[in-house]
Amino acid sequence: MQTPLVNDATVPAQQQTYEKVAVAEPPRKGPFDGTWWIWAMAGALFVMYAAVSLRLHQRMFTSSYDLGIFQQVVRSYAEGHLPVSEVKGQDFPVLGDHFSPILALVAPFYRVWQGAETLLVVQAALLALSVVPLALWARRALSPLAGAAIGACYGLSWGIASTVGYDFHEVAFAAPLLVLSLTALGSGRLTAAACWALPLLLVKEDLGLTVLVIGLVIAWRGDRRLGLLTAVAGLAGSALALFVVLPAFNPGGSFAYWSLVQGPATGGHGATGGGGGSLLGLLDQGTIGLVTPLPKVTTFALLLAPTLFLAMRSPLLWVALPTLVWRFASGNNLHWGTSFHYSLVLMPIVFAAFVDALVRRGTSGRSLRRYLAGSAAITLMILPSFPLFQLVQPDTWRTDSRVTVARRLLAMIPDGATVQTSDHLVPQLADRTSVGLYGSTGSRPDPQWVMVDTWVPADQRWWPGQPLGVEEEQRRLAADRRNGYDLVAFQDGYMLLHRRA
Repeated sequence: MQTPLVNDATVPAQQQTYEKVAVAEPPRKGPFDGTWWIWAMAGALFVMYAAVSLRLHQRMFTSSYDLGIFQQVVRSYAEGHLPVSEVKGQDFPVLGDHFSPILALVAPFYRVWQGAETLLVVQAALLALSVVPLALWARRALSPLAGAAIGACYGLSWGIASTVGYDFHEVAFAAPLLVLSLTALGSGRLTAAACWALPLLLVKEDLGLTVLVIGLVIAWRGDRRLGLLTAVAGLAGSALALFVVLPAFNPGGSFAYWSLVQGPATGGHGATGGGGGSLLGLLDQGTIGLVTPLPKVTTFALLLAPTLFLAMRSPLLWVALPTLVWRFASGNNLHWGTSFHYSLVLMPIVFAAFVDALVRRGTSGRSLRRYLAGSAAITLMILPSFPLFQLVQPDTWRTDSRVTVARRLLAMIPDGATVQTSDHLVPQLADRTSVGLYGSTGSRPDPQWVMVDTWVPADQRWWPGQPLGVEEEQRRLAADRRNGYDLVAFQDGYMLLHRRA
């Protein structure tokens, strides 16, 4: 029998009433109690991601490499055949370029809304969704405040911002899969960790090596059999993609990117990269090539800075090793820096390692709040240098008059036509025409229509989507007009040609 809280015989009746009310009153709820706010935060981030991506597309800042290519891939799946891309070459089989069959999941959405916007919205949804498991884990393992702070810092991190600011990419699927796998791994749910990791094999050929390391961490954390099976599946998946599937589909009969680990550093289209690069070069100079030149050190530091470098105390950080090695060993210096989408795969790993390190240290109270404040401060300090900051810049919401001109001329090209055009015009046409790059040796010859932006500056023509220099482009356009193409329009630098019947 329990001892009564109040002795009714000795305490005045009024005081008894007050004490009974105090005992029955529930604790006051804090602002981060429950989980609704996590979903609300993910929804707000989704709106931000989609707004940046869609606005860039509306302003014609998206490109053939990569939004145009991926739109052609998804359109192929939506039309019921294996993916091809005219940007890569005439009827080029994309499964010979990168192994990303998971893109077929976008096809049903593309059938509902046929346009590049579908891919950008899907990407925004995938990235926003990846915030939820991470925030839930931090909330459960540390505190509601930690869930809010870490979820927000991850959602606003520069790796995600760089992805949102540059087209669409298949690795958007890797973000939620990695977060689900690593949060399960950090929580001791090893079978779930393996199950969420295995679909990464369908995202891109190199992610099998990431699955390999996840398997090794699972084995280290206690389930040796499951971990080794996962590791073997990851290694076998990458080997099968690299040595069987990709060579079988590739017209050249081999994986197209071996040169990145064999040759000298380049700027992505033949420009000198300034030293470093190539896996074979690393064998000659030892591991020093992984940290030189300086952009590699800068990228590594910026990856860990939002975690105050505490992520280095978690074994989950080992999962980042395969991606870091191939990027820093690459002969393409675009892989070394913080631009584009290359750091997206690393952000879930770094922040999961951050949570795991805080949990393993038993961090709580004032110490935890200091770490969270430091992470938020660094995230906000870095934020203005990356594309999410465009949301508060007035120029983002202005439309250049040339965009209006370009859209009017593009509307003159009929659906189903064959077209060659400039890099940033490809995503505007890929949903309704067969479009390739003007001047590319692999493009379909003698297209029905040609539309070229002749005002692209010379210093922006190093990109694969701009295969012609200014003078060479002018000579080619003049030759086209002599050899069967009529000038339909020429306004604000946009030239539209139509082949005579």
